[in-house]
Amino acid sequence: MLEQQPVVSVVVIGRNEGDRLLQCLRSVQSADAGGRTVELIYVDSASQDGSPERAAALGARVLCVSPARPSAATGRNAGWQAASGTCVLFLDGDTVLERDFLPQALRELEDSPDVAVVWGHRREIAPSASLYNRVLDLDWVYPAGDTAFCGGDALFRRSVLERSGGFDDALIAGEEPELCARLRALGYRIRHIDVPMTRHDLAMTRWRQYWRRAERAGHAYAEVSALFAGSSSPLWSRESRRNFWHGGLVLTGLVAVPLTLLAGMPEVAMAAVVAAAAVIGRSVWRSRWKSANAGTLLAYALHSHLQQVPILWGQLAWRWARRRGQVRKLIEYKAPQS
Repeated sequence: MLEQQPVVSVVVIGRNEGDRLLQCLRSVQSADAGGRTVELIYVDSASQDGSPERAAALGARVLCVSPARPSAATGRNAGWQAASGTCVLFLDGDTVLERDFLPQALRELEDSPDVAVVWGHRREIAPSASLYNRVLDLDWVYPAGDTAFCGGDALFRRSVLERSGGFDDALIAGEEPELCARLRALGYRIRHIDVPMTRHDLAMTRWRQYWRRAERAGHAYAEVSALFAGSSSPLWSRESRRNFWHGGLVLTGLVAVPLTLLAGMPEVAMAAVVAAAAVIGRSVWRSRWKSANAGTLLAYALHSHLQQVPILWGQLAWRWARRRGQVRKLIEYKAPQS
């Protein structure tokens, strides 16, 4: 059972989130905390838009971190280490907390002492604002139950953060799965509940943003799988290897089809297109439980394969940087909001 101290700490991290941050903080202040007192902490990572002052004006306790390489892990660690609650809810500054999430998540922790983390459904605020938003909204859809890891929005027991040491602030991506892998090795469970948790503002309208987001995923695959290489639970080793052939195959197809047409071999190009259509059709069928809209499912199936190219690029960029003794900086895809 949880200790009786009636405090839950909410740690919001942000960097140049503008009005999105204010919406996030207000949603925390208006949420049901299940009878607990809410301690609201905002951790800012070198914003240039006045976020610290605006958060303080709303009553949040503000911490500012200025590491040489900003990261979500650094911000979250600063937040939970300064928190006083026995439970810590982490939120990204571009999200809005659903009003009824906390009571149900806290109840899950109270009923299951071996559960270290509880998270719910994160969905896009404006899925119709762009095709990118519409498609990537389905990336947040997971079945309820025990999971291997959580996302950036999740409720943690403070005791497990203390026992594990928290997030690895050397990582600029993939910090949540890395921590969850260590927690599972300690015998804890990660629990996804069938409850709305947050609404997220992806604000994605351009191809470059899409590429950068997927590139960051590739960086995480490469760096985290290297950390766990040779361990009894090689996190993301399979996903990293799979991306090499999957991304390579997609890239080869994108190049080969026009080349075979130019070379006067339309039958070869047609065979490749038919094979690609079959693979995409299979992806649509497998993801049909995520949406009832056929067009959205088709776009999501295309995304699931197309993203493998920038993911591959992210892996290769990390490996090249490591070979040269370089450390990559934060990979951001979202423009600052005034």
